[in-house]
Amino acid sequence: MLSASSASSLIDGFGTALTPLNLLWAATGVLLGTAIGVLPGIGPAMAVALLLPVTYGLDPTAAFIMFAGIYYGGMFGGSTTSILLNTPGESAAVIAAIEGNPMAKSGRGSQALAAAAVGHFAGGMIGTTLLVVLAPTVADLAVDIGAPDYFAIMVLAFIAVTSVLGSSRVRGFASLLIGLTIGLVGLDQMTGQQRLTFGSLQLSDGIDVVIVAVGLFAIGEALWVAAHLRRGGQGAIPVGRPWLGRHELRRTWKPWLRGPVIGFPFGAIPAGGAEIPTFLSYITEKRLSKNKQEFGKGAIEGVAGPESAASASAAGTLVSMLTLGLPTTAVAAVMLAAFQQYGIQPGPLLFEREPELVWGLIASLFVGMVMLLVLNLPLAPVWSKLLRVPRPYLYAGILFFAAVGAYAVGGEAIDLVILLIIGLIGLMMRRYGLPVLPAIIGVILGPNAEQQLRRALQISDGSVTGLVNTPFAVTVYAIIVVLLAWPWLKRLLPSARRSEGRRERVEDGG
Repeated sequence: MLSASSASSLIDGFGTALTPLNLLWAATGVLLGTAIGVLPGIGPAMAVALLLPVTYGLDPTAAFIMFAGIYYGGMFGGSTTSILLNTPGESAAVIAAIEGNPMAKSGRGSQALAAAAVGHFAGGMIGTTLLVVLAPTVADLAVDIGAPDYFAIMVLAFIAVTSVLGSSRVRGFASLLIGLTIGLVGLDQMTGQQRLTFGSLQLSDGIDVVIVAVGLFAIGEALWVAAHLRRGGQGAIPVGRPWLGRHELRRTWKPWLRGPVIGFPFGAIPAGGAEIPTFLSYITEKRLSKNKQEFGKGAIEGVAGPESAASASAAGTLVSMLTLGLPTTAVAAVMLAAFQQYGIQPGPLLFEREPELVWGLIASLFVGMVMLLVLNLPLAPVWSKLLRVPRPYLYAGILFFAAVGAYAVGGEAIDLVILLIIGLIGLMMRRYGLPVLPAIIGVILGPNAEQQLRRALQISDGSVTGLVNTPFAVTVYAIIVVLLAWPWLKRLLPSARRSEGRRERVEDGG
């Protein structure tokens, strides 16, 4: 429960956040974040980094209130392009493309955007409430999690996503292998050896995740559409009605509430930010849904749950940053640099030394969530009208913005060459039925998983038992075994056998 001192501090925080000037900065942050998030490849981390110099003359409280708005707005903007154009603005929005884009293509883009907007609102409000209530407890838990636990979590993410996506596990693992291989490019973090750089100095830093995500999704999708444009015709995709109906609300309210349960803890521990919880939320919704046949074709639960989880994860990220000074995402790292720019060091004493700043920032998260919903729900039909643009012009625009986003990452011409090569890989993956998502996961989590594996083995002097020497790791590996064995276990269950028997009789005409 919320302590009396925390409640009093939060009320004071609302007094700070609700001043006219700070409300203006919050609204500016939400609008800028959404607008920049809509551009493929330019996510909230880059937005906050670009705007750092602009805030030099601002009061620290006003600056961080604006940054918080940019963070949440950027996450929502990234899901907008994922849904409408199959082009994630940032890695946390990758999942939104899987169900949101088929919904948009079938004329339900506005409903997908509305489900995402309400999901962000619900996840953000619940996540920020948990931030206020549980910050000390979650911080204590995060301190106790070691390298074996991190590695186990990442293996769970690898296995889970390759097991539930696509028609074939073999294709899922093949896609994951492609991603892990791309993730190996660059210098070995522990030995400094070059890997898969082919003697190129520009590849020594590795291939940025944004370039891989934009290449596999945006460029691969644009090339695929171009290859089939004459066959498929050039008609505009219908936008559909702008609001959620009763049937859709019945299907989305539970995913909206389940998302924060998954998203918040993963945001608070240093395990990769919003990517893992959005994947796990998607898997959970697919397992629990009564409409499993719709997944992959436009199931609204697959948008609502992950988007709620992503927003709650953003609130969780602030727990470890504010209480430990430990950034768990790129945005948190940039915000940490901003704190240091003002001579403020996040950590256990931050709440005592800078109470006005911290509680003003937390209160502004609640205010920003309301602003995000009020601004973006009415804009859902407007964003959906992007789909009325003729497809040749639309995908030419996607290629342009994807190239701009990729070039903005490092300012190197070679990034555009890499983008095109990865786009061709994305085209081939679509041609041969390989799901794109496991490859993205491999790139995002692969290097970190390798680092945690080697760290765990170093701690245990090379003994494999060092990977399973904590109760948390053992529990996660038990879940992995169940996940891998589930297709066989399902056949042994009496209810499953009876339903299969009934299905066979129906198919036989009985």
